[in-house]
Amino acid sequence: MHRLEAMLATAAPGREAAWRDEVASAVAALDEATAEEADNAEAPDSLLSDIARTQPWLRNRARGLRLQYRQTRNALGSLRRELEQPEALVDFADLRQRLGWVLAGLRHQKARESDLIYEAYYDAFRADLAADADGPQATAGEQQP
Repeated sequence: MHRLEAMLATAAPGREAAWRDEVASAVAALDEATAEEADNAEAPDSLLSDIARTQPWLRNRARGLRLQYRQTRNALGSLRRELEQPEALVDFADLRQRLGWVLAGLRHQKARESDLIYEAYYDAFRADLAADADGPQATAGEQQP
């Protein structure tokens, strides 16, 4: 994501072919990374599958995340194919906007996934992730060393 954002911020006029190649390479890398994440999300032994199986009230949210992975993959695939057509003219502003939407969607998806995982953990263990990471907490009135 960071590489693509950096490429989108570089100048395109006067260096169209180089810009297009750099953006196409970054989109290809992101497409491959999201393919791996989407495959993992669909796996029967994935964290999303485990949440859906053990906490059925969160099943629709897990399904929604999987659907969003597919939509993101479709958008990236479409943009990747468009960039790989050497004869097509590229509207740089339009392409930046559309890729910006995909990147914003990915950030939103990551936040939703983090929220789901946190909620599932809290519901299962009645403890915050941060509290568990710090070790046992002192009870009220107790001093920690």
